[in-house]
Amino acid sequence: MKALIVAPAWIGDTIMAQPLFARLHALHPGLQLDALAPRWVAPVLQRMDDIGEVVDSPFGHGQISFKARWRLARSIAERGYDTAYILPNSLKSALVPFFAGIPQRVGFTGESRYGLINVRHTLDKTALPLMIERFMQLAEAPGAPLPRPIAHPRIRSTPAEQARTLAELAIERPAHVVAFCPGAEYGPAKRWPAAHFAALARTLHRRGNAVWLFGSPKDHAVAEEICQLAPGCCRNLCGTTSLGQAVDLLALADLVVCNDSGLMHVAAALDRPIVAIYGSSSPGFTPPLSGQAAILSLELDCSPCFERNCPLGHLDCLNKLLPEQVMAAVEQRSGR
Repeated sequence: MKALIVAPAWIGDTIMAQPLFARLHALHPGLQLDALAPRWVAPVLQRMDDIGEVVDSPFGHGQISFKARWRLARSIAERGYDTAYILPNSLKSALVPFFAGIPQRVGFTGESRYGLINVRHTLDKTALPLMIERFMQLAEAPGAPLPRPIAHPRIRSTPAEQARTLAELAIERPAHVVAFCPGAEYGPAKRWPAAHFAALARTLHRRGNAVWLFGSPKDHAVAEEICQLAPGCCRNLCGTTSLGQAVDLLALADLVVCNDSGLMHVAAALDRPIVAIYGSSSPGFTPPLSGQAAILSLELDCSPCFERNCPLGHLDCLNKLLPEQVMAAVEQRSGR
């Protein structure tokens, strides 16, 4: 059997799909499982032993491009896939498998995808509240119960890969490393304030920890603000590493303090101790899937609002979550 995963366009969502990939291999011994994915999420798929080849999906968020999708589909048709598992719920995500003539196209009904999806699941949000559960359901027959328990997502970072990354970046491994992930691609309402991160960095540095800051080039400015507010305490790696390199460096961290972000899910899949900070989003839908995660949320009446920016203008859900409270959770996770 040859199958194609149409992967999500978000790093965290892609991480949460890994148990589905493992389940498909268990159900279909000898399965060749490839993925069609945007290039910014491809590195985490390449760290999953369940995935063979990653086919580049060149389309940006919201970009339909019917002609380009048709051309991509023609090249995919030559690969002879039997089944496609379409993880996003958008209409455009179902176009390439349909144009490619893949016989079985599995997904949830949504956005008028009748015909594009021909093995259709109907989403029961009450029965499947977590995103990982919804992905796992696609391995089963429509309407069949979901086998439980569900394993936590896992990605690979070997000692050899870690050593290579340290050498490539000319970084020496400190005795104790705490990683900060201060960004959140979704928007400011998911970002703990820079001043709070800086206060936490100063405390951790006094206790003998190196503090490394991770994120994309978009996060470089907020990470630089943290460094300026905590002079000599941090190393800003935002935008200076590839995603694959960030995976290896996060694997070396003794603890990760993060917003609800893609890198939070990367750290969870690496089984690192985590302190995860939630503002506008909810751990009831996309929690860090790890036995080593502490979740911090003030659970205000106005949250979760799931907005990119605070609709009330005060961001109390994050501003009022103080560094001392996060430090207490850090001590429980690491003892430092």
